[in-house]
Amino acid sequence: MSEAALRPTGLRRRAEELAAALPPLLVAAEHLAAAVQLGEHGRRRAGMGDEFWQFRPAHAGDEARMIDWRRSARADVHFVREKEWQAAQSVQIWLDDARSMEFTGAKDRPTKGDRARLLALALSVLMIRAGERVGLADASAPPRPGEVQLMRLAQTFTAPPGEADFGAPVARAFLPHARAVFLSDFLGDPAPVEAALTEAADRGVKGALVQILDPVEEAFPFDGRTIFESMAGSLTYETRKAGDLRDRYLQRIAERKDRLDRLARATGWLFLCHHTGDSPQSALLWLYRALERVR
Repeated sequence: MSEAALRPTGLRRRAEELAAALPPLLVAAEHLAAAVQLGEHGRRRAGMGDEFWQFRPAHAGDEARMIDWRRSARADVHFVREKEWQAAQSVQIWLDDARSMEFTGAKDRPTKGDRARLLALALSVLMIRAGERVGLADASAPPRPGEVQLMRLAQTFTAPPGEADFGAPVARAFLPHARAVFLSDFLGDPAPVEAALTEAADRGVKGALVQILDPVEEAFPFDGRTIFESMAGSLTYETRKAGDLRDRYLQRIAERKDRLDRLARATGWLFLCHHTGDSPQSALLWLYRALERVR
């Protein structure tokens, strides 16, 4: 870091630049998380812990010390006092920061990257406030609990996009038996995605693939002379009859979605295709429930 950046004026400018991007995303994520009325966190189940969860009738094999004699005195059967399972789980997120994620087909719709960032941070809010550890799939932000970790994640999610046209997940930092979420358009080479999921599955990691697409990418409403250019500008294709490409394009996008779905099922993951024109609340609710299902 330069000396100028360390001076009071430089520090203030950098702080203001960070503050300009950070609060809106964090506020939006917290608002979205609050809108998802999930009640008690789904991890509530019997196990080691300090908080009372429920009474249940005693079964053969239960130790005498487990019986709650005061509750049992009010009935004709013995009751066991169960406590809540409190072993925190780790959730690791890969958020595609490639240039393709900065596409939107309409000015009144968010980019795919904006929707992915919102979902990633809102999910982090839900998980961390339920006592879980959340981090990134690479080694830059290991899973940790607490509000400070939320700020770290928000900073990471608001960083400028990368230079590549399409992103590829990294699975080298996955913790054994953690849960994971990949958020991307998955329009690049599928081989790195398959390799990452295979490696994750070998470590006992299960999770959810969320493909985020703009409605334009599903409808292909182009006709006549059209120039297609990647967001990074490295790929360009010009045609005078774009309409002739529609059927082949729609077939390819359907094949890609089916390939991702089959890959997810083969590795014990779940798959969702979410459109930026749809409510983020429904996608967040699906994500939350998906992580409970893949325990």
